[in-house]
Amino acid sequence: MSNTHFLHAPGDYHSQLFYKKAETLYDITYAFANAFFEKGDRTIDQMVQAARSGKQNIAEGIVDGVTSKEMMIKLFNVAKGSLAELYEDYADYLRVRRKTAWQKGSEDFERTYAFCLNHSEATDFHPLIDKSLAEHKDIELANLSLMLIKQTDYLIHKFLETAQEQFVAEGGTKEAMYAARSKWRDGNPVCHKCPVLPNNEPCLSCRNHPRNRKR
Repeated sequence: MSNTHFLHAPGDYHSQLFYKKAETLYDITYAFANAFFEKGDRTIDQMVQAARSGKQNIAEGIVDGVTSKEMMIKLFNVAKGSLAELYEDYADYLRVRRKTAWQKGSEDFERTYAFCLNHSEATDFHPLIDKSLAEHKDIELANLSLMLIKQTDYLIHKFLETAQEQFVAEGGTKEAMYAARSKWRDGNPVCHKCPVLPNNEPCLSCRNHPRNRKR
């Protein structure tokens, strides 16, 4: 990055694996909540909004990270909090209904884990969602969601670790802005007598420059 440039490249959140998993979670949760809770149950809106918050705050965090790592970290933490809330909703659903939460090493867990590793787009999961709904397999969707939430949270955590290392090495946007301004001023010193630049043009920092004169 040039010393006179301080904005990072625009973030493409659609390419981030943890965004894709969060998007998949939203699709699953929307279908799950509306299929397996009675109409009018407040849990429907709560789960859908938690899933939406996780996805949307990831997207906003990456975009805002172009100008503010601090804001990115704040929004990612909001996303993590929303996903934690969603995790508890799925865990509660299974527990109060005496249904099984899959454990690592079980056939169902390993099969689903392998599927998640080999598929990242939300559309890859749509046939599985449709099949589970048709067969009323709420256990499969709930356990799939629990797995995706943990994977998404882990990936966000690793992304934040990298962002932290970059912040320590490079500083924040304010520091970069100051460095860029200082670099420009080194090459464009404030003049005390005009004109001093080629073609008899006053320097940009001088009060005699046309753009700086009071009208």
